[in-house]
Amino acid sequence: MSNVKNAPKLAKRVAKTREGVDRTKLYGLDEAVKMVKDRASAKFDETIEIAMNLGVDPRHADQMVRGVCNLPNGSGRTVRVAVFARGAKADEAKAAGADIVGADDLVETINGGTIDFDRCIATPDMMGLVGRLGKVLGPRGLMPNPRVGTVTMDIAGAVKASKGGAVEFRVEKAGIVHAGIGKASFDQVKLAENIRAFVDAVNKAKPSGAKGTYLQRIAISSTMGPGVKVEVASVVGGGQQ
Repeated sequence: MSNVKNAPKLAKRVAKTREGVDRTKLYGLDEAVKMVKDRASAKFDETIEIAMNLGVDPRHADQMVRGVCNLPNGSGRTVRVAVFARGAKADEAKAAGADIVGADDLVETINGGTIDFDRCIATPDMMGLVGRLGKVLGPRGLMPNPRVGTVTMDIAGAVKASKGGAVEFRVEKAGIVHAGIGKASFDQVKLAENIRAFVDAVNKAKPSGAKGTYLQRIAISSTMGPGVKVEVASVVGGGQQ
């Protein structure tokens, strides 16, 4: 009932956030970031999100786009990290700040339905064990992968990167990549730096099978705010590579 009562108020707020946003116009990055920040009026610290349309068809293996970006100013999120490791590497993970560390016991916990983490890291020797969890972790995007630095012997580095703002990305069926790149409370300059770093990482992950224009469209928004289209050249500087 309360949702019905609040509907007019919500509609009014949504309409207000859209004021001044031309949905057909491409804005320079700095102006776009300011517009999104100014319209992030929710009572919580909204996440600033980016969505990119790429000129790829991920149904083809040579057009898959996947990677990781270490945001220079962090993501603003509290990331819970699980690590599959034994012995000294397990100790290393705990010292680096991992939230959950285990081996066979962690497999049992996950198989039992408890997945209390946002990122999963493993040492190479643990992948035979972790492989049993493919059907559970895979669909959630949590399966460790050497391509994004989550299968590694540098456990401390991987944990610190995850805690500090490492953001994984993977293209979806429609050729779209999206991610959270900061919070509305972040300084405008820091948000712009994070966006440039993320776009650069996606640009560098351009697959061999991509034809034509790779970076087609970019838009940013806050959790509750409208999308603002961004001029690609204002982000990559000097155009696409």
